[in-house]
Amino acid sequence: MANLIMRFPNGKAKALTLSYDDGVEQDERLLEIALKHGLKGTFNINSGCFPEADVKYAPGTIHRRMPLERLKEVYNGSGWEIAAHAYTHAALTGLPGNVAAEEVLRDRRTLEEIFETVIRGFAYPYGAYDDNSVEILKNCGMAYARTVDSTHDFYIPQDWLRLPATCHHDDPELMKLAERFTAEKSGWHPMLFYLWGHSYEFEAKDNWKVIEDFAELAGGREDIWYATNIEIYDYCEAFGRLIFDMAMTRCINPTATDLWFTYGEKDVYVPAGATVSIS
Repeated sequence: MANLIMRFPNGKAKALTLSYDDGVEQDERLLEIALKHGLKGTFNINSGCFPEADVKYAPGTIHRRMPLERLKEVYNGSGWEIAAHAYTHAALTGLPGNVAAEEVLRDRRTLEEIFETVIRGFAYPYGAYDDNSVEILKNCGMAYARTVDSTHDFYIPQDWLRLPATCHHDDPELMKLAERFTAEKSGWHPMLFYLWGHSYEFEAKDNWKVIEDFAELAGGREDIWYATNIEIYDYCEAFGRLIFDMAMTRCINPTATDLWFTYGEKDVYVPAGATVSIS
């Protein structure tokens, strides 16, 4: 029996996504860098923390949240996903279950009204989570939830509600990981590079060159699928619904997503709703 390996859209073996928190002013510069190099990702927002429209920050303030109207101007049309981050940025751990659920659901509902979309992603405030938090997110309809755990690797997540990253952008191994990721050829498993952080950290440390160098190295490559967090989740979930006959000669795609895989030496494309021969 040959090996079957999931591939991303158009048969690509690699995917890359970013995840940035808090809805701060520095996201605008981050977005400019990302779009220049074709990178995509997700902004995780606390919808109960928007400042007043005429907010004036004291000189030297680094963590500067954007007022709602400015935030919409920056994010709308960017192609990035908007995800929840708890209404008041409260850690879910330790809160009574009903209060934690309200933090999630109120944030989700508010963001859905603002951006006229369906919010299905989440990032744990402070990276704090436990089994109860995971259960609450599941009951709140969240598809995935990002932690602050780093794998230093490129495997597809096994537990999307305890989603780790490859690394934070301040990780001293960042560029070595990026070089390893970009150099790797099509292998035995699909590869995902997941980078996270807060864009205000670049200003705080005066190191915008970190993300600029990463984007220049990892962006604009034909062999990488640049996607939001939810796009990658949805693709992986759709792939898991493929149906095969016992002889591995026929494949049915019951989903609304075009899918790709390698079976042995053969590259296979299965259009949404189609049945294809793989013999």
